[in-house]
Amino acid sequence: MTTTSDTTTSDRGTDGTGADEQSTKGAYVTAGQEFERDTAYIETRITRDGRDGYPVEPGRYRLVAARACPWAHRSIIVRRLLGLEGVISQGIAGPTHDKRSWTFDLDPGGVDPVLGYERLQQAYFARFPDYPKGITVPALVEESTGQVVTNDFPQITLDLSLEWGEHHRDGAPDLYPEALRAEMDEVMQRIYTEVNNGVYRCGFAGSQEPYEKAYDRLFTALDWLEERLADRRYLMGDTITEADVRLYTTLVRFDAVYHGHFKCNRSKLSEMPVLWAYARDLFQTPGFGDTTDFAHIKAHYYVVHEDINPTGVVPKGPDLSGWLTPHGREQLGGSPFGDGTPPGPVPEGERVDPAHTPLG
Repeated sequence: MTTTSDTTTSDRGTDGTGADEQSTKGAYVTAGQEFERDTAYIETRITRDGRDGYPVEPGRYRLVAARACPWAHRSIIVRRLLGLEGVISQGIAGPTHDKRSWTFDLDPGGVDPVLGYERLQQAYFARFPDYPKGITVPALVEESTGQVVTNDFPQITLDLSLEWGEHHRDGAPDLYPEALRAEMDEVMQRIYTEVNNGVYRCGFAGSQEPYEKAYDRLFTALDWLEERLADRRYLMGDTITEADVRLYTTLVRFDAVYHGHFKCNRSKLSEMPVLWAYARDLFQTPGFGDTTDFAHIKAHYYVVHEDINPTGVVPKGPDLSGWLTPHGREQLGGSPFGDGTPPGPVPEGERVDPAHTPLG
């Protein structure tokens, strides 16, 4: 698996750089080459019928995520929107990692209190002793065995909607409405290839030509989204869906990281009026802003990507107060949860550090 922001290499091998085992220097950019993401994840699923050996069961699984990672942030948001906090426990890895694995350095003693692990890598090796790919978040881990079940991030969030329905909170949104799925799948695929992964193709490009190609594709897609969202409040209409979750996690990182660190600098998000208003609308919706940790986000990208930012200096900016300004999207009608209700307060122990968010 190609080493990326959500991926680290196994200590069973080498990245070929001669770097110290703890270093990620040289792990992200290959000179002269276009960035290509390995999307071969562990395809085991947790389902109602348990056909893969892992049935839906409250209290059986732990979601290991990192607030820094956009792919993991999706699962944090969806778990909260659907009210699954009391059904699937959550472990948060620290924002920085070495080339071996994400670590639980935020927990007392640097050990996950449920799994007893220092590294997420241990859950992977518990099931696959010779696991050859990157150790990625999000990952669902079976608590009793300490074994990873799946790290298939796009399927994880869909299954939280489709397979865990009996355990959703009252008033939970339908994030993957059946009548919209065909169109949603097309929209989400374009968002993934051109925006979610597009920023990485810019940032990890190994030469000028693939960078400029990726840059043009990214901003073509962002212009398309500006147009699509000009007359509808959310990507699929009047209520939030999985598509909005997937776009949000890239947009909320754009000015803090991608604009400068990944050289996506035609425009800041705050200079794209429709997308900026749309992103603020989501940020101010429970489940989105209250799961967003800007300090973790910046620390991850600027510290871990040693080959892009060798000094490890983390920018002080940008000013985050704009995220709380009025967005005016109510004029388009609709409401985030339709006939449902917003999630309740963030559970104690899962709150973002007030110093890391403009929400305080």
